[in-house]
Amino acid sequence: MTEAPRDSLAVLLHGVGAHGGDLAPLADAMHTFLPRTHFVAPDAPHRFDQGPGRQWFSVAGVSDQNRPQRVEAARADFDRVLRAEIDRFGLTDRMDRVALVGFSQGAIMALDAIASGRWPVAAVVAFSGRLASPAPLTPVGPARALLVHGAEDAVIPAEETPRAAAKLREAGVGVETRILPGLGHTISPEGVAIAAEFLAKSLGS
Repeated sequence: MTEAPRDSLAVLLHGVGAHGGDLAPLADAMHTFLPRTHFVAPDAPHRFDQGPGRQWFSVAGVSDQNRPQRVEAARADFDRVLRAEIDRFGLTDRMDRVALVGFSQGAIMALDAIASGRWPVAAVVAFSGRLASPAPLTPVGPARALLVHGAEDAVIPAEETPRAAAKLREAGVGVETRILPGLGHTISPEGVAIAAEFLAKSLGS
C-alpha cells in the first residue's frame, strides 16, 4: 500500500532537562492517527543549567513574577529553532499546515508562540503546561489550542490549565481543555489520543 503524502508538520517541544529525542515515542504514537504529518522534535537551544539535557529558559530561581520575562527573553532562540524546522519542510508560507505540541516548558513556549501572535500556526497542544506570556496577548488569526493536564501534577498544578484557558479565550483563541484524573506530570496514552484527534481536525490529516 502506498503511503499518503505528508503535507503538514507537527513540531514537538520537550520539557526542561530533556532532549527532543525523548519525545520520539509521542511522535510514533501520533503518526498512527496523523499519517500525512511529519513529526520533528528539535533540541532546545541551551544546555540545562542544573544537570543533563536542554532548556528553553532557565528555571533557576524562577518565580511567577520573573517567568514572563524569561519567556520573552527566550523568544529569539526559540523562533530560530522553530523557523529552521518549518523552512526545512517548505512550509514557511503555510502556517495553516503547522502545529506545535509541547510538554511542560515546551508547552509554555508553544502557548507563547500563539499568544504573542508571532506564529499563527494551525493549532497548539500543551501537555502539563501553563500560560506564562507577558501581557498583552495578541494572537493572530483563528488560533486554536488544546490544553491537557494531569489532575495530580505536582510540578505544574492542574489549576494552571483553566487559568490559561480563560486568558487565551479572552484574547480570542479557541481553547479546549482536558484534565485527566489520577495523572501526574506526564503524557498518557489517553492524552495522546485526545491530542491526535484534535490535531487531525486542525490539520485535516
